[in-house]
Amino acid sequence: MAMFGIVFFGGMATGSILWGAIASFTGIPVTLVSAGLALGSGLVLAARYRFRPSEGLDLRPSMHWPQQELAIEPGLDQGPVLVSIEYRVDPARAREFTRAMRAVRRIRLRTGGFEWGLFRDTKDERRFVEYFLANSWLEHLRQHERFTVADHEIHTMARSFHVGDTPPVVSHMVYAYRPEGRT
Repeated sequence: MAMFGIVFFGGMATGSILWGAIASFTGIPVTLVSAGLALGSGLVLAARYRFRPSEGLDLRPSMHWPQQELAIEPGLDQGPVLVSIEYRVDPARAREFTRAMRAVRRIRLRTGGFEWGLFRDTKDERRFVEYFLANSWLEHLRQHERFTVADHEIHTMARSFHVGDTPPVVSHMVYAYRPEGRT
């Protein structure tokens, strides 16, 4: 909720400064006409570029994540958390795989990740590593709860590019550096 307030009121303040600056150069009548035209064009663009409908998507939580075996139990506020997933992909299907991973990227960022990447090994053309970061261990656990059945279908399709007898290798790492004097 705090983030909403920052964005909302920050946008109001920025808009006020912008329209005030325009009014100081062009006058109030021209500024009001310009604001009206901007509002009208915004409505036209909103009609043209609508949100994709969520009808037909199963937005129930998938709750499919297996219980993790941990050597250390991170504190809920500990972080950031780095999750990496290593895939083995047939080089002939690499382009399809990277295209499928775009949808996975959107899921990772929507569910709470703040950074995402996909890398290809220069020494082994079959090896791809996906990574994403969450602010804390608690935020990462919440990512699991936010993962929907529709997300699971997209994720399963992207994972179908993985070849080999074993599933992709998943690693969870918690930021280890602590300034002196902190525990």
